[in-house]
Amino acid sequence: MEIVNRRVKHDYFIIDTYEAGIALTGTEIKAVRAGSVNIKDCYGRVKNNEVYLINMYIGEYKEGNIFNHDETRSRKLLLHKKEIKKIDEAISKEGLTIVPYKLYFKNNILKVELCVCKGKKNYDKRETIKQRDIQRDIEKRTKNYR
Repeated sequence: MEIVNRRVKHDYFIIDTYEAGIALTGTEIKAVRAGSVNIKDCYGRVKNNEVYLINMYIGEYKEGNIFNHDETRSRKLLLHKKEIKKIDEAISKEGLTIVPYKLYFKNNILKVELCVCKGKKNYDKRETIKQRDIQRDIEKRTKNYR
């Protein structure tokens, strides 16, 4: 199972990517395995030399009891100190942001692919769409000549 936030490549220039683990409770991981997770409105923050995912939605686990989790709580990410320091410096100096791009299982452990990104302006988005259309047209024409 892989959950991808497609808006990231449309709305941001990706500068750097990191793979991180997420600290979750038992009902949260069960809800993720059931597929009730959303990372579209989610972003990352560095607090006290730790990285957190803010506003990540993990739905309520149906078979859970009174100890079920809060659906949009901040979730701690598991990264090395060097990576956290590098992310923090990039965000503070250059005005970049942390956005989760992909959520997937690797050896039965939930991982998130974080992107350090710079936001695109509207004219950047139009230029990206234009380049993609040109590339698609070139591929179409070369395919017809074969």
